[in-house]
Amino acid sequence: MALTADELPDKSLLIVDDDAPFRQRLARAMEARGFIVTAAETAEEAMSHARKSPPAFAVVDLRLGTSGNGLDIVEALHQARPDARVIMLTGYGNIATAVAAVKHGAVDYLSKPADADDVANALLARRDAKPAPPENPMSADRVRWEHIQRVYELCGQNVSETARRLNMHRRTLQRILAKRSPK
Repeated sequence: MALTADELPDKSLLIVDDDAPFRQRLARAMEARGFIVTAAETAEEAMSHARKSPPAFAVVDLRLGTSGNGLDIVEALHQARPDARVIMLTGYGNIATAVAAVKHGAVDYLSKPADADDVANALLARRDAKPAPPENPMSADRVRWEHIQRVYELCGQNVSETARRLNMHRRTLQRILAKRSPK
């Protein structure tokens, strides 16, 4: 059984995401659920909030464009407030980043697009509770596509290097990259 925000002594929540429309929608939705929300667009802004007034809860995007990495923010939040419950959000979900997020102190890891109910449930879940299986899991094609995109980004968008690391033909990779993401 999860808690509700009304049962909490400290309802402070920091939302860090460089996607302004998503950040604003999530902030409004979490305020409606009883949280006192502060939003930040950049890593510097988030670090400043963490130092001045460490929140009890945080939702942090893994990739913040050119301003930094969400893992650094998770670490800073836990240094400022060890009991902070931090959720990592990303559009580039994979096992390696999920493990890194948990090692840095995140209590959960959600792939975008995550709705406010998923975020609230993850933030308010009891520490010993096991997460429920996803209602709408990604298809195998989508998981494959996400993995290819992640390796492509890590290789600096170098098609030849990505193809070599994925052990696939360069032209096959180019065809995959040219297509839209599967549902």
